[in-house]
Amino acid sequence: MPPKAKFTREEVINVAFDIVEQDGMDALTARSLAQKLGSSPRPIFTVFDNMEEVQREVIASANKLYGSYVEAGLEEEMPFKGVGKAYIRFAAEKSKLFQLLFMSEQSQIPGMNSVLGIIEGSYDKILNSIVQGYGFDKQTATGFYLHLWIYSHGIASLIATKVCAFTAEEIESMLAEVGGSIVRKIKAEGK
Repeated sequence: MPPKAKFTREEVINVAFDIVEQDGMDALTARSLAQKLGSSPRPIFTVFDNMEEVQREVIASANKLYGSYVEAGLEEEMPFKGVGKAYIRFAAEKSKLFQLLFMSEQSQIPGMNSVLGIIEGSYDKILNSIVQGYGFDKQTATGFYLHLWIYSHGIASLIATKVCAFTAEEIESMLAEVGGSIVRKIKAEGK
């Protein structure tokens, strides 16, 4: 009969998540996790097969938390801009989680829909807000959003790595300026 679990999966995941949120994924080891739990590593492996499984759960939890930021951004008047600001806010408030999700090498290159879609259903809502707000077709709206996402990722990366700090007003102004420039370029090209 297997030993009785000293901790639940949720308890282990929560402590592992806290370690990663504070110090990054490299800090999450069986030893560091056991130390935070106040035990030896053995009880961890009564509820998980290995540390890779713990890491996958932490990544899933980070994605879920990030999803709550996106949901808040989608509620703004201009969802595409709201999601961009939420992306940057996540980088500022949860820098290690942002680095884990958006600044780590991927095992395979995801498609643009995966990268830009962020969470289930948000991509269509974002594109529809651009189509309705500017009268662009879907292809043009996709290109517009791609440019804004790349720009937002740059700001977010600078913030997450503590290379630069920007106020909310500065971020709002930068996003408005680049968005306006892209819109003017699209309209000048007659699209």
